[in-house]
Amino acid sequence: MWRALAIAVLGATPLAAQEFFTLRGHGGPIMDVTVSASGQIATASFDNSVGVWQGDVPAWHEGHRAAVNVVRFVDTGLLASGGDDNQLWLWADDTGRKALAHTAKIVDIAVSPDGQTIATASWDHRIGLTSVTQRDAPLPDWQISTAHMTGHKQGVNAVAFGGDGNTLYSASVDGTIRSWNVQDPTAASTVIAKHGFGVNELVVNDADGWLAYGATDGGTRILDLATGAPLADFTLDRRPILSMAYAPATKTLAVGDGQGFIMLIDTGAMQITHDFRAARNGPVWALAFSPDGQNLHAGGIEDIVYSWPVDTMTTLDPMADTPRSFLEKPETLANGERQFKRKCSICHTLRQGSARRAGPSLHALFGRRAGTVADYTYSETLRGSDIIWTAQTINALFDQGPDHYIPGTKMPMQRIVDPQDRDDLIDYLRTNTDAERDLK
Repeated sequence: MWRALAIAVLGATPLAAQEFFTLRGHGGPIMDVTVSASGQIATASFDNSVGVWQGDVPAWHEGHRAAVNVVRFVDTGLLASGGDDNQLWLWADDTGRKALAHTAKIVDIAVSPDGQTIATASWDHRIGLTSVTQRDAPLPDWQISTAHMTGHKQGVNAVAFGGDGNTLYSASVDGTIRSWNVQDPTAASTVIAKHGFGVNELVVNDADGWLAYGATDGGTRILDLATGAPLADFTLDRRPILSMAYAPATKTLAVGDGQGFIMLIDTGAMQITHDFRAARNGPVWALAFSPDGQNLHAGGIEDIVYSWPVDTMTTLDPMADTPRSFLEKPETLANGERQFKRKCSICHTLRQGSARRAGPSLHALFGRRAGTVADYTYSETLRGSDIIWTAQTINALFDQGPDHYIPGTKMPMQRIVDPQDRDDLIDYLRTNTDAERDLK
């Protein structure tokens, strides 16, 4: 199936630069966007999948068992992705394999300039290094070596290689930005900057000698790469900074935040050129420029990637113009519906068909054996489960939490502590997942 799909997308017409367009097909929020040197777009989503786009046609890469937080092109035809399942995956055309495991989620990936080393940032406080050789063989036969670098006191949020490929920069929840010698993973790191709050994003520009970072308190700063001295401060009264992208062709730095704004900075003149609300409802989690710097691709709480020509982006309709159901005002919903929309709706649909969601369809839920929806890829735990979904088992699921009730499940860890909230959710599900109802 994968090979047929790959052949199909090769014939698709690439989307033109300097035009507004959207990419639709994911079944969950867009967590990351990346662009190859040729302009091909790849996306990572909360729906557990990676999308590789030829024009507006996606080829889906499935393997992660939880939300995919980051994806990067390593070189032509080779992708790396990391997610909430703690795994780094490599993808070559229609084939994928696990390459490295952390003990907590992977939230960022950097690729060395020669494409030989992949660095991963994880909330286990470590940086992973993955080197790949013998690429002339099929992907399953590649020789992969791995190492971990330690030194941060809390989770690592971002990594970026220097231009020589021997220096790696990292940013952490602990508020430090560090540099590392990739050739000696056991060597101590050097702290080059400290911030009072966690640092989420990092961009390094060796050619012009600066490093930019974004922090949880809304701090957006550019430092001298050699000395760590501040060159510019673009901090505004918004927080947190959740995404950054840089276009070398135009020397433009893009910054996305938790309130839906995108700020564009001319790093030659060190001044803001655009600052506008790109998403009316929700954050901007993903940013990437086209190779010529003329289009900016963005993603957030919707299942859609938006791409704006930079020159006209402030005049176009924003992302997330309609709130997602889980963001509706609680006072407008009955309690059972409120519990469903806040705890379930981002992963599950009530309609037939799982629709590329992070979880299976809940249509005809009651009386169904767990792990039996045909169009959803379950964990081994669920496929071998004897659980039948009833009011009692659903109650136990949310009373104990999925990680305790079904150890090994892909379902995120969450509990509903209040018994009345569980009862109201079960009543809502009983009514709205009835197989006799027309929910199309």
